[in-house]
Amino acid sequence: MKKPNYRQTIITIVVLVVIYGSLVAILLQLEGGMPGSKLNTLQDGMWYLVETLTTVGYGDVLPVSYWGRMIGFIFLLSSLGVYGFIIGQIANFMSTLKEQKELGLNGTQFKNHVVIIGWNDFGQSVISHLVGAGRQIAIITKDRSSIDIIHEFYSSDNVYTLYSDYNNFELLEKSNLKEASVVFVNLNDDTEKLVYIINIKKHFQNLNYVVTLDNGNLKSTFVNAGVTYAISKNEISSKLLASYIYEPDVAILSEEIIAFAHEDHEYDMKEFLITGDNPFIGMPYEKAFFDLKKQCNVILIGMVKISEGKRTMHKNPEGGIPIQRGDYLLMLMDRKGQDRLKRVFNIEEGV
Repeated sequence: MKKPNYRQTIITIVVLVVIYGSLVAILLQLEGGMPGSKLNTLQDGMWYLVETLTTVGYGDVLPVSYWGRMIGFIFLLSSLGVYGFIIGQIANFMSTLKEQKELGLNGTQFKNHVVIIGWNDFGQSVISHLVGAGRQIAIITKDRSSIDIIHEFYSSDNVYTLYSDYNNFELLEKSNLKEASVVFVNLNDDTEKLVYIINIKKHFQNLNYVVTLDNGNLKSTFVNAGVTYAISKNEISSKLLASYIYEPDVAILSEEIIAFAHEDHEYDMKEFLITGDNPFIGMPYEKAFFDLKKQCNVILIGMVKISEGKRTMHKNPEGGIPIQRGDYLLMLMDRKGQDRLKRVFNIEEGV
């Protein structure tokens, strides 16, 4: 983006003020004492200058001397240039404001949102599911041409876009990165992702970072580098393909429940936080299982307890483990069940 040259604009204004101020002073000297002249004071001179430059021309104040009229011609002819300068500066200023907004340089107030660093076809498919689930997303891209594409596909109420170099960490704060729930590093290859994770964690440490890997053997390396979730795309696709081969119905359901449910009859797996006003606090897991099925037609399949920042998942646990505030419940549900559950839990899904 071409930045406006404010210094040059200020210098131009100062030069114009000096030139016109000098011409007004000369004009007053030439007109002073002339018979019939009304240009006797500085106020008269400034009034004549303004009405001439603005081409209003009331005719109430006019030079009567020859050289005074020559200065008047200068004022009149130069008014075209002054107009062009003013209009050009206003247009440049408005264009700058518009471009700053389009490029995200004004920042965003999104909180608890997903920040995606890097834009490509895979990232676009992820965004579509996140938008469908009602999440707000901040996309950071260094590809100027992708900005218009993103604006065309998504509403600014849900998706904010920032044009920035990925290593300009000061500018990345425009995406309200510190308030993000998850940062998805969506760069081209695993090596680039690893180097970037190491660098960005020097500036933003206490964030949840997610990466997808082409080489699943690098999972432990990324986890040791501070990544919260490292996902192997090949591993997921190979598992799903194998499932399609020997248990296709399970594969179809698995693919459905890990994505956003678009239709009322489609199912989705979701997790909900147990807050202070949740009616299931203190209830044993087994009783909650039956009550959730009866009240909301959702199936409880597990729970997550957090202790000292460590998440422990209990997959359909046996016994009467009590549900406590701060736990997460994992449930299988259709869209109708989700609506019922939101009314009971009084909270949106997700972490």
